[in-house]
Amino acid sequence: MNGTKIANAVRALSMDAVQKAGSGHPGAPMGMADIAEVLWTDILRHNPANPGWLNRDRFVLSNGHGSMLLYSLLHLTGYDLSMNDLRNFRQLGSITAGHPEYGETPGVETTTGPLGQGLANAVGMAIAEQVLSARFNRDDFNIIDHFTYVFVGDGCLMEGVSHETASLAGTLGLSKLICIYDDNGISIDGKTDGWFTDNTPGRFEAYGWHVIPDVDGHDRDLVQAAILAAQKDQRPSIICCKTQIGFGSPNKQGTAASHGSPLGLDEIELTRESLGWTDAPFEIPEDVYAAWDCRQKGADTESGWRQRFAEYKDSHPDLAFELERTMSRALPNNWHQTMEAIAKDMQGDDRTVASRNASGEVIAKIAAILPELVGGSADLSGSNCTNWPDVRPMAKDNPDANYVYYGVREFGMTAIGNGIVLHGGLRPFSGTFLIFMEYARNAVRMSALMGIPNILVYTHDSIGQGEDGPTHQPVEQLANLRGTPNMTVWRPCDTVETVYAWKHAIENNDGPTSLVFSRQGLPTQDRTEEQFDNVSRGAYVLFETDENPENILIATGSEVSLAVESAKVLGAQGVSVRVVSMPCVEVFEQQDASYQEQVLPNAIRKRVALEAAHVDYWRKWVGLDGAVVGMESFGASAPGGDLYRHFGFTVENVIDKVKGLA
Repeated sequence: MNGTKIANAVRALSMDAVQKAGSGHPGAPMGMADIAEVLWTDILRHNPANPGWLNRDRFVLSNGHGSMLLYSLLHLTGYDLSMNDLRNFRQLGSITAGHPEYGETPGVETTTGPLGQGLANAVGMAIAEQVLSARFNRDDFNIIDHFTYVFVGDGCLMEGVSHETASLAGTLGLSKLICIYDDNGISIDGKTDGWFTDNTPGRFEAYGWHVIPDVDGHDRDLVQAAILAAQKDQRPSIICCKTQIGFGSPNKQGTAASHGSPLGLDEIELTRESLGWTDAPFEIPEDVYAAWDCRQKGADTESGWRQRFAEYKDSHPDLAFELERTMSRALPNNWHQTMEAIAKDMQGDDRTVASRNASGEVIAKIAAILPELVGGSADLSGSNCTNWPDVRPMAKDNPDANYVYYGVREFGMTAIGNGIVLHGGLRPFSGTFLIFMEYARNAVRMSALMGIPNILVYTHDSIGQGEDGPTHQPVEQLANLRGTPNMTVWRPCDTVETVYAWKHAIENNDGPTSLVFSRQGLPTQDRTEEQFDNVSRGAYVLFETDENPENILIATGSEVSLAVESAKVLGAQGVSVRVVSMPCVEVFEQQDASYQEQVLPNAIRKRVALEAAHVDYWRKWVGLDGAVVGMESFGASAPGGDLYRHFGFTVENVIDKVKGLA
């Protein structure tokens, strides 16, 4: 059957679904349909019956506004996505959302929509494939051996994150990454030659990519030849395809009018005539379905791989076990005991140490028992303490790595980490200063939106950062992170809480974790056995002057020691005080009501929260009757100790706040 006729099924479904929904983007699916047909029917290794097959090729639609392209492909090739699902495009409760959503639709590898991040995710997937293949492949057993394909549009390549991640991909030589660029010259505002005149092939050549320019995206044979050539090259590849947005629409093809709104019933009728498509909306001829159907081919491909894996398992049982363990995110049998022992050692070691340094010590211990741990930092490895003695940096000639030097690429780093998680088999973490979470903010949000366990290490957590001044001193970032659904935030007060923060981050498979660490030294707190056991519950009673306190001090991180010191002075003055260390609000909120009441009795309304961050977050914990010692302005440039005194983080000010409570 003619390839264009097969591809026209995507065009018909896309324009019909967008029209029925009354919103959406028909232009990109109609323009990229020919490219997608070649990739999905001839080249992509996938099994519609098992979207999670380990060695499948990964496909990412970075220009996620063209989601009907992906939904059409999934439906036509045989995934569990019905025609009724396509009819319900963009409707409440459907699994065909306006942009592809990971975990909602079978076959969707990542949530895309914010342009450029899909490319970054794809880089992460290619990194994971490269690391895992180096670790697990043996002799004739290429158990991990697949490509990552990513579709991008003009908008994706305008976004700065595309530069960050494409540059790194070239440096690392990610040969299993193939990017297909939909060069249609149109964005929402019209023809892009008024604002996007980059020499894209030259740009990617400068990154060290294999570039295939000027491919007619509507010529099936040329597209296929380009993809096959890309597979053979030892560099990441970009195929620059010239296409017509809204292909087939007589009046809107090649214009912004087809980009982000329905074509309209009259134009759809004209388009049907232009394409020679005579079937009614949401009807596909049986011969077209048959041409698209990848179920048998996919089942055969996976079956062949499973046979090879069974032979691999016989020859290399330990490797096979380890691969299956890491892909399932199972932890080693000795995980809990080991982490508890590390925490007890930390408790017995009475030191004053910055929590970033304590984190570095914990990372080294975790890496020794968790080989799937892969770290990295945005050019701050020493400052973030994210590297450890046994680091193996990733490079073209060193794919069996456990660390990525990301360079100054906070946004790209975080989005790449999302891709590594989504691929499976590795547990990534990455570090930067807390203030530079702002550069990565949307990738952080995407981690949380997808509910994936990307671990985010943030150091230099407050005005205690000191002399670098307010540009480097976070104030509002903790509230931002805590206000993000599915995000877990730990701000430990000492080495023991740091161990439990890392323990929870590794165990948490339901969303990202932000680990927030200090630059300044923090003393190890005294704890009873019960207090030690309660650290993992997110908040606990650390100190109190008597059994019936009238006041509560709630603190996190470096302010916990200030709270304890203030409570001791208050106790000597006859004021009864309890100190609650709350390293992780989210974990505490998951505890049963009786434990929460035990720690923060509702009857005790005199509460003061201490945290060197914006005061407003803590209002919900202290109530209208309470007070907050925190930040209501940006910081300043001075030694950290001077800043703490200047902004009221002193025993005297805490005492005044407590005594001032009604």
